[in-house]
Amino acid sequence: MAMPHAPSPAKDLASSDRGLASLPKADLHLHLEGAMRPGTVADLASTYAEPPPQAGCYDSFDEFQHCYRAVVKLIRTRSDLRRLVREVVEDAAASGAVWIEPHFNPRTYAPALGSAQDVLDLVLDTGTSAGGHVGVGFGLTLSASRNRDPRDATVLARLAADYADHGVVAFGLTGDEAAIRPEAFSEAFAIARGAGLISAPHAGELAGGLSIRSTLDALSPDRIAHGVRAVEHPALVERLADERITLDVCLTSNRVLGVIKHAEEHPLRHLLDSGVPCSLGSDDPLLLKTSLLAEYQIARTQLSMTDRQLATLAGTSIRSSGAPADLIARAVTGIEGWMNRDVPDPSDEPPRRAREDCDTH
Repeated sequence: MAMPHAPSPAKDLASSDRGLASLPKADLHLHLEGAMRPGTVADLASTYAEPPPQAGCYDSFDEFQHCYRAVVKLIRTRSDLRRLVREVVEDAAASGAVWIEPHFNPRTYAPALGSAQDVLDLVLDTGTSAGGHVGVGFGLTLSASRNRDPRDATVLARLAADYADHGVVAFGLTGDEAAIRPEAFSEAFAIARGAGLISAPHAGELAGGLSIRSTLDALSPDRIAHGVRAVEHPALVERLADERITLDVCLTSNRVLGVIKHAEEHPLRHLLDSGVPCSLGSDDPLLLKTSLLAEYQIARTQLSMTDRQLATLAGTSIRSSGAPADLIARAVTGIEGWMNRDVPDPSDEPPRRAREDCDTH
């Protein structure tokens, strides 16, 4: 993305008056059910007389996944699913997103809510309609699970391919990286790529370099969800940079799940300095108690990233997405406008007494 001329470093570092909610951005690493509102969790748990899942600290990834599955089980009607999608889109708009493509598997709800095609149509129709009201473009990443038979992934990939021009924009892979090697899903990803879909599997979160390297070789990703443990292997970082593989990074997720101990230790800045394209995502806002806007705020305040760096993250999120070309063009223009916006510089302001004197006269 062509960015405007850089302001002086002092001006850029002091530019916290540029509101991050007004920075156009995309959320490419977002799990649909994991973005349910806490109030909706409480409502559905009460309706179905279930104990509400307790989101917060997790002793293991298995515990985290157990909480996620408990949220999924609260969705029992098509109305529940519509509500979820509508609210996720509205919350994305509040964070300043102009495009989202949540990870989702419609086969999770078939046949209880209809066929997989019925469920997919419902989610796409609801997301597109809700997005039209709040100015958020909506696509889907259909994601297979490493915890299921790879043949299920192949069936899902064929469904994704059928919807390649009808709202599905990417194909992903979620779950425990240790469960099964990525090579087992090579057929599914070949089907998805053949249909023109973005390849966006998870890797390099709880497992390290071998997981990322195998994913690169077997699944030919355009983006990798997480991928941050590549920093443990300089040659791997160089490969990601050379091949222009975008990492869809989630700061809070990496801290809560123990990939890093403190936000300030996150390798995002190192990855960017090494030439690796990165976007910021919210992952599972409910389970992690975050939002897309909060992720940008953390990058600004705890990683000391300048507005130009934040604009670069937003630009990568837009350009790496499956959004339509016209939406991408508008968002890029909006990012440039955000960077060009003047912000107050304390050194330019008259002394307080002088301002008061002017007001008096």
